[in-house]
Amino acid sequence: KWSKGKVKDKANNAVILDKPTYDKLMKEVPTYKLISPSVLVDRLRVSGSLARLAIRELAKQGLIVPVSTHGAQLIYTRATGVEEEKKPKKEAAAATAAAADNGEWGQ
Repeated sequence: KWSKGKVKDKANNAVILDKPTYDKLMKEVPTYKLISPSVLVDRLRVSGSLARLAIRELAKQGLIVPVSTHGAQLIYTRATGVEEEKKPKKEAAAATAAAADNGEWGQ
């Protein structure tokens, strides 16, 4: 006799954002280190198409920044960490350039 295969439970994901889910999206998602449609589907229990729309909206508002935007997989990260990392590097580069111009470096 044939054994019955494993039956996968049907995912009951939302296709429309309700108020609590939208609030969670705007508050928590920009703090995630890795943001992709699959992460939003898993954590917020929304459909894949809704997750892609939400990611596009967050990116348009500047709350998240793209890491890789391939047609098949959108990968984003939080915006604040990237901006903070860039600023000190620019300031350090400006300081070293100024020091080199002034002849403060060993000769």
